[in-house]
Amino acid sequence: LDMRILLAVDGSPYTQKMLDYLASHPEWLGNTHHYVALTVQPPLPPRAVKALGKDLVADYYAEEAQKVLAPVHQFVEAHKLDAQCDSKIGHIADTIAEMADTGGYDLLIMGTRGYTALAKLVMGSVATQVLAQSKTPVLLIR
Repeated sequence: LDMRILLAVDGSPYTQKMLDYLASHPEWLGNTHHYVALTVQPPLPPRAVKALGKDLVADYYAEEAQKVLAPVHQFVEAHKLDAQCDSKIGHIADTIAEMADTGGYDLLIMGTRGYTALAKLVMGSVATQVLAQSKTPVLLIR
């Protein structure tokens, strides 16, 4: 069964936990699957963009994406996966959900911070927002 799998990564310890989980579950690492690792960065405030200029801002986004994607890229190489890395700028949960739904993915895998129920209620989380918005099945790794 070959699947298109979207990996939502943010460079946190939860991304590493997700990769560790994948590594220890051969059914998710089948070389028949195609993966896209996606990192999403919130946009800088318009004032900052104006002050810094487009080139500096583009460099900043590229550097931040590179920091997040470098360990993922190493993981992909080490496991010889059919994968590509992608980065986008926008509202994190909206962007992940939209990409999962419009990209023809069979599954979205993402880490989740171990928030308490109360914290989730008060501030929500990216995972909670993605679950609410996306029609794509989601595997959350804690």
